[in-house]
Amino acid sequence: MYVIAVCDDEEKELDEIESFLARYQEKNKEAEFKMERFTSGEALVQRAREENYTPDILLLDIFMPGKTGIEAAEDMRELGFSMPIVFFTTSTEYALKAYGVDAVQYLVKPLGQECFFHAMDSAIQQVSRKKESQIAVKISGGLRQIWPDDIIYCESQKNYQVLYLFSEKLKIRMTTGNLWEILKEYSQFRRCGRAFILNHRGVHSPMLAS
Repeated sequence: MYVIAVCDDEEKELDEIESFLARYQEKNKEAEFKMERFTSGEALVQRAREENYTPDILLLDIFMPGKTGIEAAEDMRELGFSMPIVFFTTSTEYALKAYGVDAVQYLVKPLGQECFFHAMDSAIQQVSRKKESQIAVKISGGLRQIWPDDIIYCESQKNYQVLYLFSEKLKIRMTTGNLWEILKEYSQFRRCGRAFILNHRGVHSPMLAS
């Protein structure tokens, strides 16, 4: 199941995207989609911040009252979310800024089905690659899948490891050595002494200041 957040201040535009997604679903019957609608960038970012809302794909209009789609995407990135983003707009004015937040596609309205399907193909491929690279850790209640890039650092506490993620903290029963055997396969991780494993891509995160 792919959760797709669509943000546009006009209901008719949201209806059109929903129609495109329904047709895309017909073409890709092996994938299931759940679309969630937002009419402002503020509402999207607030839900992400307060509820750790993490859709698989973001489809964002750029020109909206209040927070623009670009600003909403920047806020989502600052919160640590790395899902693929597709922008749609009536102008090419913000194309460079769009790619500044690692947008997958930048579509100009009126949207065409072929271009929309191509953008969705790219976004789905990116999500699939990320899910394949997830690691599984055992927590109370079962297994948890984690993207390595979501880990800021790990701290050893006796027989447990505390994983500090961008949006939460997890405690797992595992030795530092066993955890390092998993994480050393990813080039961004470094051991720091005997108690810490650092993600050098995340060590400047504002989460560390809290």
